[in-house]
Amino acid sequence: MSKIKPSKGAPYARIMGVGGYRPTRVVPNEVILETIDSSDEWIRSRSGIATRHWASDEETVAAMSIEASGKAIADAGITPEQIGGVIVSTVSHFKQTPAIATEIADKIGAGKPAAFDISAGCAGFGYALTLAKGMVVEGSAEYVLVIGVERLSDLTDLEDRATAFLFGDGAGAVIVGPSDEPKIGPTVWGSEGDKSETIKQTESWEAYRKGTPDKFPAITQEGQAVFRWAVFEMAKVAKEALDAAGLSPDDLDVFIPHQANMRIIDSMVKTLKLPEHVTVARDVETTGNTSAASIPLAMERLLATGEAKSGDTALVIGFGAGLVYAATVVTLP
Repeated sequence: MSKIKPSKGAPYARIMGVGGYRPTRVVPNEVILETIDSSDEWIRSRSGIATRHWASDEETVAAMSIEASGKAIADAGITPEQIGGVIVSTVSHFKQTPAIATEIADKIGAGKPAAFDISAGCAGFGYALTLAKGMVVEGSAEYVLVIGVERLSDLTDLEDRATAFLFGDGAGAVIVGPSDEPKIGPTVWGSEGDKSETIKQTESWEAYRKGTPDKFPAITQEGQAVFRWAVFEMAKVAKEALDAAGLSPDDLDVFIPHQANMRIIDSMVKTLKLPEHVTVARDVETTGNTSAASIPLAMERLLATGEAKSGDTALVIGFGAGLVYAATVVTLP
């Protein structure tokens, strides 16, 4: 018999509060058209994007995260000192070490929590949420701060007609804490590394250091391949997450997919046969694709505008570079 004392965590976990931060600069499609041969109509028809936010020098990954975190902490009704874990999902923090989570934890006054970064692209929020749930239920932290944050304008090639209009900046954060009822469902997640070339960084940092490319590395993608994968394969994953939670589309109040592209969102809604009463997040129109930040930012906006309300049942799914994905059903805070 094991001599190890069992963990004493909560029976379940829930999202207790949410916060978001969008940079002050709003960038319309007209600015993008200065560097690519396209049109506002083409961009809107292909992506649904009209504007996006780009960060200033002062709106760093840490600064945006701190702003979003403060709102999430206040929304959850806890103090920073109660936070036992900080998880940051990002692909645009350019220091290999230390993790930006440690700086954020210190600057929000969280004391000495476990703090680490993860890199899971546009599925990063789902990955981090799952880890946070495990920490709360296992008992290693009572409250965990989960942050999705990106400055994708730093990784955008403004001359790449396929991607120049897609990306935006921002941060979204949630507090995960204990619950007496299951309010974060089982996660359906995974990866398909054989498709890793469909979304990737153009050059490695090593190649850039050696001076091989003459341009700063950027994110590029094979648009049609990604579209087909997201629409058909991710609809299956979304259905699996509903099945794992013991729910059907009729049980949903809200659908919050990764805000990659309006056509992908609309096609997933159709493939899943979501009822008309389900509110669908379409934050991509004014925020663009913010990768790991897109789901919490969309969640925060739906709650702020009243399109969704506390206690609603929401299906969230993230998918992107890797290719990786994560889907789960949550109760909104």
